[in-house]
Order: sequence, then C-alpha cells, then structure tokens
Amino acid sequence: MNKEYIVLSRQDNVARNNSPYINLKVANLEGVENVCVFDVPKTSGPKVGQLVRFITIRDNQGKKSATNMDMLVSTFPDEKHPLYHLVPRPVKREVWDATIRQLLSFCQNEDLAHFIEQQAAALFPLYSRYPAATSVHHAFPGGLLNHTWQMLHLLEGIYPVYPYPDDIKVERVIIGILFHDWGKICEYNVEGEKTENGYLLGHIYMSANYLNNLLRDHFTEVGGGKLSEDRKREINLIIHCILAHHGQLEFGSPVLPCIPEAQLINYLDNISAKADIFNTSGNMEKAFALNTTVVKG
Repeated sequence: MNKEYIVLSRQDNVARNNSPYINLKVANLEGVENVCVFDVPKTSGPKVGQLVRFITIRDNQGKKSATNMDMLVSTFPDEKHPLYHLVPRPVKREVWDATIRQLLSFCQNEDLAHFIEQQAAALFPLYSRYPAATSVHHAFPGGLLNHTWQMLHLLEGIYPVYPYPDDIKVERVIIGILFHDWGKICEYNVEGEKTENGYLLGHIYMSANYLNNLLRDHFTEVGGGKLSEDRKREINLIIHCILAHHGQLEFGSPVLPCIPEAQLINYLDNISAKADIFNTSGNMEKAFALNTTVVKG
C-alpha cells in the first residue's frame, strides 16, 4: 500500500470501550477514500490538509480501516505539491467583495445596505477560519466562508430571474445568508470539533440571537435612539429567515419557512451543501446525507 494521501476531513469519535478513533476522508490523484483509523486520540494524528501514508488498509465489504500503527503522518504540502489543490481552500477576498458589490446593487434600503456592507467585511476573516460542518459538507478550515459565499453567489444569478421579484426583499435574503450559520463559529472550534455550546444551544439559536441583538443596535442607532414598530417587525422577518433555514422541523428548524425570503434561503443552503457532498464524495461512495450512492460521470 503505502500510497500518499492528503486529508480532506477528519471526524473524532469514541468507541463503546472508550477507545478513540477517527474517520478520515483522504484523497490522491486516483480518487477519494474513507478510512476509519483506530486508537487515535484527539491530540494526535493528521489534520485537514496534512499528508498521510498507510502501510495497510483493511477492506471489510467496502468498509476500510487501519490502526494508528498503520498510519504515517507527514507534513502540510506547499502549492507545488500535486495533492495540494485537492483540499478546498477559502475563497479569496476579491471574489467575496465582488459578490457583495453585485448584491448591494440590488438593494433599495440604504440602512440595510450599509449594514450588509459593514458586516460582510467583518465576517470575511472570521468565516475564513472555521468549517461549516464536522463531516457532511464544507468540512474544512474556511468551509464556512465558502458555503456562505456560494449561497450569495447563487443569489446573484437567481434574484434577477426570480418569478415574483416584488415578493422578495433582497436585503433580508442577503442578511439571512450572511448570518444563517454564524453560530457555527461557536458550535465548532477551528479544528472542526464540536463545542459544549454546540450541544447546549446549537448554531441556529446562536445565529438568531446574535443577529437579533446586532439588528436592534443598528436600527436603534439609525433611529436616533428609538426602535420603531416597523423596524421591530423587519427584525422579526429577518430572524425568521435564520430560524427557518433548515426548512423542515425534522431537520432542526424551530419553525417552517413562512415568507418567500426564508424559503429561498433554505433552497440556496441545500444547493450549496448538496453540491459540496457530490463534489467531495468518491465514486460509488454511499453519501448518507444524500441518501444515495454517488456515481462520478
């Protein structure tokens, strides 16, 4: 065996006998492999983007495994290494800024447009450090940035051809996208490990609570220290987009989408997440989040 791979994602687990193990998704120029590596504590083993080799990989009816002793962890490659570009990297600042500028050209509410411009600039460096998930989609440092940007970029194309544009307030959609997963910077650490608050509160609540306070402060400031009833309702409509972005109660949404902006965000979220799963799955790999087996064309 002893082939060189680059780590695409890592998920830490503990077996029933309290023995630690990790699920690695690794890739080389030949394809993608999912390998369960036993006896690897959280404090050791490879990280996303690091090179590894396996002396032996056991194959039990398609389920591949190895032990810590079978795995040789190497360095982080530079851009000249042939495997470097197999790991997704955060989008560049100029790409992010270009999308924000285009979306701002759709906005009609100056207060919200200014809010969007300020927050988009502040969120870029933060999101560029965090994953969007531990394993399902965009599970790499900066995955949160890429997932958010993909949704915004999709909106660039969809909003101008939306069937009933007068039904959509685009500022709500942009803000909803920017903050729908904000809570993941509290739900995970930069290594992709789930935190205590991830279990106690969850990213949907943390996103909604943070944005609610941010919007109340913003509207109070532009309102000369007062918060009008119209602006209170606008805050509620935007926060609804955060609370409903998973689309269905069984998928963790506290509420179902009740306004078109919330429904649109749910669709954009699904497109980005599921496209990433297809992209990062290996040929004939069972993708549980898609409830299907991925076949590469």
